[in-house]
Amino acid sequence: MTQLALVIDLNVCVGCHACVTSCKEWNTSGWAGPMTDQRAYDEDPTGTFFNRVQTYEAGVFPHTETYHFPKSCLHCEDPPCVPVCPTGASYKREDNGVVLVDYDKCIGCKYCSWACPYGAREMDEKQRVMKKCTLCIDRITDMTLPESQRKPACVLACPTSARLFGDAHDPNSVVSIAIREEGGYALQPEWGTKPANHYLPRRKTRIQIHEDELVRADNPLKKEQLPSLPEGGETLDDVAW
Repeated sequence: MTQLALVIDLNVCVGCHACVTSCKEWNTSGWAGPMTDQRAYDEDPTGTFFNRVQTYEAGVFPHTETYHFPKSCLHCEDPPCVPVCPTGASYKREDNGVVLVDYDKCIGCKYCSWACPYGAREMDEKQRVMKKCTLCIDRITDMTLPESQRKPACVLACPTSARLFGDAHDPNSVVSIAIREEGGYALQPEWGTKPANHYLPRRKTRIQIHEDELVRADNPLKKEQLPSLPEGGETLDDVAW
């Protein structure tokens, strides 16, 4: 059976959120929409997003690294959200392995969100149904589109080609080759859900930083030829002029 999946290269994801905005644009007016926002830009934003990018910083200054980690439904081969659904609204397509929700059957009970270990399900507060990434099923199955366009919106929008799309069961597909040759891994394999989506691990890059590089070239103290901060914790207010 075909199992469509995404492979995300964490080495080249720059956290630009193009995947988030393109997903929102395509799906809001498409088959899976609307994707309702209550407060999209406030301190506590709420809304329906199929794809999110989480950003972390690790290490101790100056040796820190920033990680951008896109997350969405992983379209598990053994999805725990499907058997717990009391109405059969959550289902997995037999022809391509994509996990979907039938909104006409969904009663918004949230059983699927409790069963999902990845937090991929969200309640649309306007329609009162559970929603999730569909891999742009309406786009990838549209035979009227050229083959190059039959890909999820997030894949087409990514400026660094960090997102690959294909059949994870085909050993010659771009995703299978990437997983096999670049050490692709699935999230939380111990859950036994067999996520179809995989990630390519970050490669360690050693960068030598010299002490003089820690001083800003546009330091105003330098420009005005003012004394630099003395050692011992004093502030400029403590310096005798």
